[in-house]
Amino acid sequence: MSITLIIIVITVVVSLMANNNSELYSKLLFNPYLVSERKEWHRLFTHAFIHDNTNIFHLIFNMYVLYSFGNAIETFLSYSLGSKAFLFYLFIYFGGILAASVPAMIKHKNNYGYNSVGASGAVSAVLFSAIAFMPLQGGIGILFLPFTMPPIVFGALYIAYEMYMDKRGGTNIAHDAHIGGAVYGFLFTLLFIPGVFSNFFSQILAYFN
Repeated sequence: MSITLIIIVITVVVSLMANNNSELYSKLLFNPYLVSERKEWHRLFTHAFIHDNTNIFHLIFNMYVLYSFGNAIETFLSYSLGSKAFLFYLFIYFGGILAASVPAMIKHKNNYGYNSVGASGAVSAVLFSAIAFMPLQGGIGILFLPFTMPPIVFGALYIAYEMYMDKRGGTNIAHDAHIGGAVYGFLFTLLFIPGVFSNFFSQILAYFN
């Protein structure tokens, strides 16, 4: 079984368990105040394994995107890194979780009422890792639109949208977490996976030649 499927199974099982156990849900969610004041560091990561208990679509969508791109990332990493692929995949996924948590820690460490759950930051890291590997190959679509676009174009639109929504506010969605995970996944892949940096810019330059 691939690491992507293992993560999906664990996330679905833990999410469903937490949705039926409010005490477990409360212990796993991300609350910057509790991390800062009570040193409950596990919350920086455990929130990615539970999802909004009033919106099952949140879980389904995250796991669908992870499945769609996670297996591709595993293939790319295996080709580039061989036996180290498993470790680097974990760096991308769990690093994405941490990168998604940092903005909220900075902004809400004194706000006891701020809570966040979901794997969106980690999933964004995997998605943008895929974009770093193949900026112009294939296409990524947006739900309900009958066309796809080059991954790099989708990535730019995604970041622009998340920045706009984060600035506007009022959505009850941690858009800054999405941005943090996406930027981390993209930069980590470009800088630490052999050959990706040169391949990325070769594809971009070839497009304009």
